[in-house]
Amino acid sequence: MLFMGEEWAAGTPWQFFTDHTDPDLAEAVRRGRRREFTSHGWAEEDVPDPQDPATRDRSCLDWTEPQSEPHARVLAWYRRLIALRHQEPDLTDPDLTDTKVAYDEDARWLALRRGDVRVAVNLGKEPAEIPLGTRPAEILAAWEPVEVPGADGLLRVPAESCVVLAQG
Repeated sequence: MLFMGEEWAAGTPWQFFTDHTDPDLAEAVRRGRRREFTSHGWAEEDVPDPQDPATRDRSCLDWTEPQSEPHARVLAWYRRLIALRHQEPDLTDPDLTDTKVAYDEDARWLALRRGDVRVAVNLGKEPAEIPLGTRPAEILAAWEPVEVPGADGLLRVPAESCVVLAQG
């Protein structure tokens, strides 16, 4: 699920805002938000006032962002992933019994297999070698350029990157 500009990594924050006309309700919401945030370590003065029109204004999306980098790249990535959901039946099959996950917590990678589709994610700051086996593979989408796994069955995924493959 994507929310309000996440599909292009919007630079604008989403801040809760209200325009209650009842002053008691407005103040109760304001106090409640401050109490909630301060319980999570925020300083009270840093909690946006939900009744302040500036809070709403800061939350408005900048619709010029999707045409510029890095936002355009993120939007293209999400569009590609959505297209893959329509193209690859394994990604929409409601039967999850054939879904398998492998990971290496120290190396910070995760690999998911769902039918013939593989998703490999490298959350680390360094490239990772993720074992996928030696079955033939086709790159369906990649955040950074990658090559299909070699004879050693290792997929070399750049740092902080993700790859979607079909492996028959």
